[in-house]
Amino acid sequence: MPRDLARHASIHIVKRAMHSAEEQLAELKRGTSEILLESELLTKLRRGRPLRVKAGFDPTAPDLHLGHTVLINKMRRFQEFGHEVIFLIGDFTGLIGDPTGRNATRPPLTPEEIKANAATYEAQIFKILDPERTRIEFNSRWMNELSAAGLIQLAARHTVARMLERDDFSKRYKSGQPIAIHEFLYPLVQGYDSVVLQADVELGGTDQKFNLLVGRQLQESYGQEPQVVLTMPLLEGLDGVNKMSKSLGNYVGITEPPDDMFGKLMSISDELMWRYFDLLSFRSGAEIAKLRREVAEGRNPMEAKLELAWEITARFHGADAAKRARENFAARSQRREIPSEVEKRTHVVDTPQIGVAVLLKQCGLVPSTSQAFRLIEQGGIRMNNERLTDPKTVVAAGSTYLFQIGKRVFVEIEVVQKAG
Repeated sequence: MPRDLARHASIHIVKRAMHSAEEQLAELKRGTSEILLESELLTKLRRGRPLRVKAGFDPTAPDLHLGHTVLINKMRRFQEFGHEVIFLIGDFTGLIGDPTGRNATRPPLTPEEIKANAATYEAQIFKILDPERTRIEFNSRWMNELSAAGLIQLAARHTVARMLERDDFSKRYKSGQPIAIHEFLYPLVQGYDSVVLQADVELGGTDQKFNLLVGRQLQESYGQEPQVVLTMPLLEGLDGVNKMSKSLGNYVGITEPPDDMFGKLMSISDELMWRYFDLLSFRSGAEIAKLRREVAEGRNPMEAKLELAWEITARFHGADAAKRARENFAARSQRREIPSEVEKRTHVVDTPQIGVAVLLKQCGLVPSTSQAFRLIEQGGIRMNNERLTDPKTVVAAGSTYLFQIGKRVFVEIEVVQKAG
């Protein structure tokens, strides 16, 4: 065995020795939607040899976004356990066009578009994956060599009835919408990729479950042990509603400038932040749980979000760039927080002091003092450009205070004590 290959083999052995099959399974399950079948994966892990872990990506756009990295992060975890990762660029399937989730025939990409997009993928994935443990494949390598007779023989291994079990095909068929014959080829080719690569495990989004199971069925028909299917959740985009997608404009590209990446991540809601932590962060589950408890106990969620934005920006641009992005974000936010023209009010009180929650309620800026309390506890109110943390904060009459409620409400209130 060549020296370099022997060295890598020894790394794999050490990695596997450090983690039992059960320990690997427990970590690999984190964040997954489904494993089909979990018992089969455990059996494969117990054999002690590196598994061939495949995930396919059609080069539909030149840049990968954070939604893609949910799968790539899981591939990285397999690598850390010493397994072989196959990053499959679907330059042939891209010519067909993935019909997943479509209610109409999807126009295929041109060969020129596919080639240009695929060229960018190789450099991008190594921001996460270990290049020494990553095998890059293009499915055109074997599909271009498959004859018409071979394609017919492949098609003979599946049925129309099985194809129509797929939800989007079934809906289109029942509603009378056209389904082009070439669309049936997509899951067949994806499944055939697993046959050629002899994949032990295939990763995909939850929307790819049907295609992944076709791979299992085809492997069995070719006399191979079927792959384990591991599906990952689809990451919501910045809107918190739709799947992250470049076409919807709700994405964070992994090649975006640090300032843009940091700013976009800071724009997500507090609720969506935890979803991003679970699917994108390299922190352990215990660390994330601890952070959630701290926020639930009163820590400003903005601080947790800053940590998330820093971690992800540093992953793709380095720690120094992430630090500058954080500083630039703070500077931009501070400039935005004080508009050039701010509404000014005078509020007369009977006593020398008044609670902020009561003041904001009396000025009609919140519907109730309890709502003001909640906003303060959530970090949603600033006074004189400082975020309030104590709902019982009081202010003195005879001074002027600049309040910011949420992101867009600014008002300057002069508190005056009623003449006695």
